[in-house]
Amino acid sequence: MATRIRKPKQEKPSTMEKIQALPDQTKREILGTLTTEQLAEMDYMWEMWARPKQIMPKGDWFVWLICAGRGFGKTRSGAEFVRMMVEKGRAKRIALVGRTAADVRDVMIEGESGILACCPPWNRPEYIITKRRLVWPSGAMATTYSSQEPDMLRGPQHDLAWCDELAAWQYDETFDHLKLGLRLGRKPRMCITTTPKPSMMMRQLLKSQGVHVTTGSTYENKSNLSSNFFQEVVGRYEGTSLGRQEIYGELLEDLPGSLWRFSTIERARVSEMPEMRRVVVGVDPAIKSDKDETGIVVCGLSEEGKGYVIADLSCKESPQNWARIAINAFFEYGADRIVAESNQGGMMVEEVIKTANANVPVKSVWATKSKASRAEPISALYEQGRVFHIGIFEDLEDQMVTYQPGQRKSPDRLDAMVHALTELMLKRKAPLDLAQFNWGFGKRDNPWRL
Repeated sequence: MATRIRKPKQEKPSTMEKIQALPDQTKREILGTLTTEQLAEMDYMWEMWARPKQIMPKGDWFVWLICAGRGFGKTRSGAEFVRMMVEKGRAKRIALVGRTAADVRDVMIEGESGILACCPPWNRPEYIITKRRLVWPSGAMATTYSSQEPDMLRGPQHDLAWCDELAAWQYDETFDHLKLGLRLGRKPRMCITTTPKPSMMMRQLLKSQGVHVTTGSTYENKSNLSSNFFQEVVGRYEGTSLGRQEIYGELLEDLPGSLWRFSTIERARVSEMPEMRRVVVGVDPAIKSDKDETGIVVCGLSEEGKGYVIADLSCKESPQNWARIAINAFFEYGADRIVAESNQGGMMVEEVIKTANANVPVKSVWATKSKASRAEPISALYEQGRVFHIGIFEDLEDQMVTYQPGQRKSPDRLDAMVHALTELMLKRKAPLDLAQFNWGFGKRDNPWRL
């Protein structure tokens, strides 16, 4: 899979990390030469704590794009960039733009790595929430904006901007208006901190002149991350295509011939589940008992006729155990039936589920068409904006974007999803019983026979 951003090499340590690696006696000697005031100031000496990639690059650039994985230290880098430019007198009117107004407040300003936490007490700005402003003792002022309100950036002018999670912004117009207003001072500049996502705006940025790109991975900041966070991120994404984006900060490209694109799935992602008209559990049983994976995916149909992927419960279990998982999902999500492929096990699949619970309705599907023929109509529904994902399903989405018609390996999760969505959205009505019609000749068994 071709990518614009490549997996980063091992990062060089910060000055403080080098000091911490020294023998205890050497560290005591170094610290012993410093006064109490110098020790207090050390906490705010970013050049000592920052890794080389987190320090503003040299050169003649307009945009510093930090495109890195989760936990790399992007927020701290952006906040320190703003602080440094203010302290050097090179920024007086600053724009702080985040995905939402809450993100600007909670992450960029008040967060643990935000501006207020980075600035020393003697030069900390006043945060005036009602005016959406940060005001420094020097008179420098930062104004907050939400990417969800592009028109708010029509008119205001700035000499510095910090954009956070640009790849997740809803409107490209927000970025366009911001650039047009970045025209104060001799050398206006912008810092963008984001985890990459496939979008036209990101691709254009990476190709633009005057853009300095810094890449990085979650692993590079491991020493500063809690073990729980690191294990959660790496354990969740490592080994998947999405992991290349979320951990290594790679901009993913679509495989030629694949039925699903990363950008399509990203557009389909939502956080809340609407009222459902129907819910079904799709099952694609494993061929070799618990050696292979059984696809179990829960999908729903909303009152508006939109499809939703609700849960991916796929597993490597024995028939008895995966049947139990599917049945539990049936009751938990209020499904009206389990739709299971019968090609591999025939009636055995239905019998396994019925043995576990005879009251659960099961519909056996005999797949007469190829996998590609079954998947293509569902792919078209995604393109039409009629199917959504409630949250992130890493393994399922990995199968979706890497599946190509004709490949030998069976995409179990994808098959289960296709069966469920086909039942909900492509199920045809039963053909009319023509023999029951009165054609004007009286009711007959065959309408074509007089």
